[in-house]
Amino acid sequence: MHRLSILALCSLVILPPDTWAARVFRCEDSQGNLTFTSHGCPSEHKLRLVNPQNPTPSSGKAIPLATPRHRDNTQTDSTTTVVGERQDGCGNRVTGRQRRSAIIKKQILAGMTKADVESALGKPQRVDRKNGQVRYHYQDLQGNKSQVSFDQAGCVKGN
Repeated sequence: MHRLSILALCSLVILPPDTWAARVFRCEDSQGNLTFTSHGCPSEHKLRLVNPQNPTPSSGKAIPLATPRHRDNTQTDSTTTVVGERQDGCGNRVTGRQRRSAIIKKQILAGMTKADVESALGKPQRVDRKNGQVRYHYQDLQGNKSQVSFDQAGCVKGN
C-alpha cells in the first residue's frame, strides 16, 4: 500500500502542469450562442477546446485585457430598446423619479397606478366602482376629503 502511495506521488510530480488544469470546452450553436462547459458539447454544436489560464494573484506579470471586436454600427433598425424599464400598465406616463417624488410628497399625478396611490396616501376609506371605473375616497385628520379616479386600466385620470 505504501508503494502505491509513493508511485502516485511520483507520477504527479513527473506529469507536466498542463495535465493538472481543467479542460474547458467552448460550444457554439447555429445561432452563435456560446456555452462553456467541462463536459463536452452536443453533436450539433461547434467544439473548441479552450486552454484556461488562471494566473495566481500578485504573480508580478500584468494580465492583458481582452480586446473588443470592432462592430459595424450601420444598423438599419433605429428603434431604441430599453432593457429593464418598468411597465406600469399606464403607458409609463409618470417616470420613476416623478413617481418617487410624488409619493414622498403625498401627491397624485395622472398616470399613476392604484399601487402608487396607495403608497402615497394609504388604503382608501371607501372605494366606489361604477361602469368599470374605480374611485378612491380619502379623508385626512382635519376632515378634508379628497378622491382619486381611475380609468378602466387602473390608472389615475384625475384627482
